[in-house]
Order: sequence, then C-alpha cells, then structure tokens
Amino acid sequence: METETAAHFDTGSVGAIAAAHSIHDTYSAFLPPLLPVFVERLALSRAGAGLLTVFLQGPSIAQPWLGRLGDRVDPRPFVILTPAVTAVAMSLLGVAPGYAWLALLLSIAGCSSAALHAVGPALAGRRSGVAVGRAMGFWMVGGEAGRAMGPLVVASGIRLLGLKGTPWLMLGGLLASAMLFGRLRKIPWRRDLERHAPELHGARLSTLLPVMLPMAGLLTARAFILAVITTYLPLFLREAGGSLWASGAALTVVEVAGVAGALLGGAASDRWGRRRLIGGSMALTPLLVVVFVFGSTAVRLALLAPMGFVGLSVAPSLMAAVQDAFPADRGLANGIYQAMSFMVRSVVVVAAGAMADHLGIRTAFLICASLAFASLPLVLALPRRHEAG
Repeated sequence: METETAAHFDTGSVGAIAAAHSIHDTYSAFLPPLLPVFVERLALSRAGAGLLTVFLQGPSIAQPWLGRLGDRVDPRPFVILTPAVTAVAMSLLGVAPGYAWLALLLSIAGCSSAALHAVGPALAGRRSGVAVGRAMGFWMVGGEAGRAMGPLVVASGIRLLGLKGTPWLMLGGLLASAMLFGRLRKIPWRRDLERHAPELHGARLSTLLPVMLPMAGLLTARAFILAVITTYLPLFLREAGGSLWASGAALTVVEVAGVAGALLGGAASDRWGRRRLIGGSMALTPLLVVVFVFGSTAVRLALLAPMGFVGLSVAPSLMAAVQDAFPADRGLANGIYQAMSFMVRSVVVVAAGAMADHLGIRTAFLICASLAFASLPLVLALPRRHEAG
C-alpha cells in the first residue's frame, strides 16, 4: 500500500497544494483594496482601518499548534476546506453592516489562513520525496501569484457587481475546494504512519531550539532586507525623483523576478544544499542593495530584477531546511517557522520605517543591508542535512 510520504516528487499533489495556496491568498489579499471603502462607509480612522489587518493576521500565532495537529490527524481537510472558508469570509466583507462584523469575518479568514499555512507546506513536503526545496518553491510561487491577483479580482468584482455583489466572488473559492477534494482525496493517509508529535516542552524544546533560534535570527535579517527591497522600494525611488508610476513598476519587476527566484532557488537547494543557497542569498542580496543605494539611475534599474531574484530565492530553502530537520514532525516545525515569520515581518517593517523617518531612507537601506550581512554566521548553525557534495 502506498504511504503518505512519497518516494518521488508527486507533481500533481504538490501542484494542487500550491494551487490551494494561490486561490486562498487571492481572497486574503482582498483587504487592502477594501480599506478605503471601509474608511469612507464607516467613517473609520486610519488606525481603526489598520487594526483590521490585526484581525486577519493575528491568528497566525496559533500556527505551531495547528501544525502539530496536522501531524496527528489527516491534514488533507485543512488544505481542501481553507480556500472555501476564506473565500466566504472575505467575499462577505463588502456587505458587512458594521465594524464588529468586519472583525468577525476577518478573524474567521485569519484562522483559516493560519491552518493552511501551518499544514500546507508540510503536506507538500511529504509528497515531494527528497525534492523538498522544489516543493517549497511551488508553494511560494502559488502564494505570490495569489497575492498579486487578489486586488485585481476584488477591484474588478466591485466594478462589475458593485459592493453588494461581492458575495458572488466566493463561488471561485467554493469551486476550488470542490476540485481540490477530487484531487487530494487520492493522497494516501493512515493514522499509524506518523507518530504523535511530542508536546512543546522538555526534551522537545531541546531538539527544536538548536534549529529555531538561528532560524529566527535569519528570518529577522531577511525581514529587514525584504522591507527595503519590497515595502520601501517605491518610497526610495519616489524620493530619488522617480514618478509614482515608475516607482510602482519597479516593485512589480522585483516581485516578478522574486517569483522566478523562489521557484528556481528551492530546486537548486535540493541539488546544491540548503546552507549554500541560504548563505549565498544572505551575502549577495545586501551587496546588491548597497550598490543600488549608491548607483546611478541606470544601475538601479539594472539591479531591480537581480535584487528580487536573489532576495526572494531563499524562502523555499529556509522552509525546506526546517522540514529536513524534523521529518516526522513537519507540521509542528513548519507551524513554528510560519508563526515566527509572520510576527517578525510585522515588527521589522515598522522598525525599518522608523529608521527611515529618523535617519533618512538611504541610511535605513544601508543599515538593513548591514544587518542581513551580519547574519551570515547563523547559516553555519543550521543543520547539515541535505548538504550536497
């Protein structure tokens, strides 16, 4: 009988899980374009509007426990149902009668998102054989595609159907979950294949901490470098004299190159080793940022794609390194990784913005690049598993 863990790369199953990520994140990306609508309709302050993102992202703190649950029970329902749940909740935002309803719907979507992000990568890893990095590349590309499509989908839906017509948008998520059921129900799963994941204390912490502590440092360093090459890149270019359109187009170039980097970087780490790919990205990306800051307009334009490709290529390798270290507890380990990533990003973006406010945006870029470069010794603390050569 076939086991839950595939001996070879199961392209169909991994592709279906990546598609679930893409569809789910399409709906979770509805919120930013809707914020101006809520501000106007409900007379919200900017702080009140910003607080709505907390309801959507806050449940991510539960991902370690959701991942542990995914190690102990059949994880397929998490992946199958979450696109539908998130689609229903996010599509109803347009007809929510008040702030409390918005908070409730976003909390439901946030719990659904936490469940998918805790369990999805682990299930993809189980179906990838030894090519876990390649599977994480598929996963990352799915999410990036969904986040890119979401604003366009909801904006087009409002334009065609009106705000009260947004509930019709949930049909795509419902249909997607039905299709995922047809594909993922074929993945074998038996309760006795995975031993129960131990509790988060005692001896378990002694095995988790040596991996998760350096990983937390690398995630923090990566969050600083991502803050400058994504979040604050348009602001940098705008202050340097670029037009609003050009600044936005530059970010698009970075993001598109990053999708290619994530897909190829994960597969490359399967061949050449996780630590080599992670170390190479953490060394090269800060150098590219420094040259970008001091370069001419032509140099900056030429560096947009390399910065995106190299800077975003490391994510699948980091996720794969976590799963390599805990093959029997993929969900638990991935849940901890995802929760750390969500929390670190939210804090670092604010910190980088504060640096730009007080020291200037050029200085902030250079400090963030220095912090990323200083994290290189942490790469050596990662497990040596899956080292090529």
